[in-house]
Amino acid sequence: MVLESLISPHKAELHPKYLFFYGIVYVSIGLFLSLWIFNEHSSLIMVFLTTMAAIPLVYNIIKVEEKKDLTELGEKSLLREHSRALNVFIYYFIGATVAFAFWYTVLPSNTVSGLYEVQTQTIVNIRSHITGNSYQNFRTFTQILSNNLKVLIFCILFSFLYGLGAIFILTWNASVIGTAIGNFIRTELYQISGEFNFVLGLNYFQIISVGLFRYAIHGIPEIMAYFVAGLAGGIISIAAIRHDFGTKNYEKIIMDSSILLLLSLFLIISAAILEVWVTPLFF
Repeated sequence: MVLESLISPHKAELHPKYLFFYGIVYVSIGLFLSLWIFNEHSSLIMVFLTTMAAIPLVYNIIKVEEKKDLTELGEKSLLREHSRALNVFIYYFIGATVAFAFWYTVLPSNTVSGLYEVQTQTIVNIRSHITGNSYQNFRTFTQILSNNLKVLIFCILFSFLYGLGAIFILTWNASVIGTAIGNFIRTELYQISGEFNFVLGLNYFQIISVGLFRYAIHGIPEIMAYFVAGLAGGIISIAAIRHDFGTKNYEKIIMDSSILLLLSLFLIISAAILEVWVTPLFF
């Protein structure tokens, strides 16, 4: 497989920033193949194709992380080692999000409407719950937290049952966030499209920066939670494949995975708080 051979797990963990560019490449290939071959269902097919491109690398990285759990490293050292894998996933996710947002911004309107149809509808459904007063804000918080916890559970189950199911959920989230950012940038650019001066260039830079920052405040801890949960589920899945049940090694793996899951729970609660009470202060 050509895409699989682009980068090894070892090189990826040593140079995680490379995954930013690979995320862009994976999305771009998946997007244009879905438009070319599966045009009517491209909004979901592009997510599947992007996921397929990332699966070999992610699987091999999780195998490496599971082996680390079998060493004599302490818990702090293990978390430090796992952070290398998380850095790889984060840069991949950022690259994928940027690519989804970029293509949403530059492609023709009629192409975008079909290509991002499902993602756009998802955003509309989320925004329909947002209101202004404190009581409604608390209700919004519980709804967002409940939804995020469902996604978190899906990440764990998909990683355990399918080995790499979480990468699909993470790619899907990248497509939704990329759609939201792209829509924000595109809408704002339309509003200033009548200006042709130096200020216009500054406005472009400002709009893109604000579009990214708007979703980064709560998006970073939320996506981090999904990555951590997916890594925990994947480690348990690999251990099960290796038939480590009932051994001392498996007990250590379960302990390590439990700490990762608690960390993901803390991150998901923090993200919901930021989304409801902090992000609206700036936007």
